[in-house]
Amino acid sequence: MMDWTDRFCRRFHRQFSKHTLLYTEMVAAEAILHAQEPARWLRNDLEDGPVALQIGGSDPERVGVAMRIAAEFDYAEINLNVGCPSDRVQNGAFGACLMREPGLVAECAAAMIEASPVEVTIKCRIGVDEQDPEEVLPEFIAKVAAMGVGRFQIHARKAWLQGLSPKENRDIPLLDYALVHRMKALFPSLHLSINGGITSLDQAKAFLDAGLDGVMIGRAAYHNTSGILSGADRRIFGAGEDISPEEAVRKMLPFIEQESRAGTPLNRISRHMLGAFAGRPGARAWRRHLSEGSVKPGAGPSLVEEALALVRTAEAA
Repeated sequence: MMDWTDRFCRRFHRQFSKHTLLYTEMVAAEAILHAQEPARWLRNDLEDGPVALQIGGSDPERVGVAMRIAAEFDYAEINLNVGCPSDRVQNGAFGACLMREPGLVAECAAAMIEASPVEVTIKCRIGVDEQDPEEVLPEFIAKVAAMGVGRFQIHARKAWLQGLSPKENRDIPLLDYALVHRMKALFPSLHLSINGGITSLDQAKAFLDAGLDGVMIGRAAYHNTSGILSGADRRIFGAGEDISPEEAVRKMLPFIEQESRAGTPLNRISRHMLGAFAGRPGARAWRRHLSEGSVKPGAGPSLVEEALALVRTAEAA
């Protein structure tokens, strides 16, 4: 979710759910180490719900130093990404290519655990390229868990690092949910979450009812935020009420006003809100009004209220 789940996105998603664990976009450990102002990468201004910082790296010592810097920013969890197949990540020798080096991932995890005051977790694939997931995934989990990692988020799809683009890797090859269930049976004491291709709360609840410990949803939660998150607190966590997209948008208005005064262009915030009314009358008018107007100088809360009015008009028609 690089370039997607920035602090503006997380602020909007938090309006729908207080209990869902939100993740940052992946931040390279080297970016943290070289930043003159680490807050540029690590700023966490959500105090009303848990947020996990996701990082990428493959040098245990440097990842550990990055963790000491990140410890000042009050994240609920630090997650090492061993699942991203992008060229940028491969060139940095981290992400999904680390599925080939479980020993190195274990060393990174150990260094992170030593440096971090909060829990360290791992997001991984079931394998890459020519690997047999039935063989490599249990070995990977066992080696990393031996260093003290108790939580894994498993994307139930192999990554093809050669021959497929990152976009193609979202859909090819087929998902293997059954393998993740077998890993839970093999490692019952570990907290295992499933990821990949999950598009509804009904699916998420089915995985939880079947014995998995968590469900990670990425693109679906971004593009259909209300459909995924508005009922999450009630249906998954048994606390709270469903939040309508209108409510969530209105809760954002004071934040938008504050950011506007600080010089933040509206489109940096509103681009994450385009999917608020997905599947509802007025969704297209909402998206168009925000997309076209948010790039104009001086755009702020009033433009968002105008877009809301278009939705109300469409629903009343």
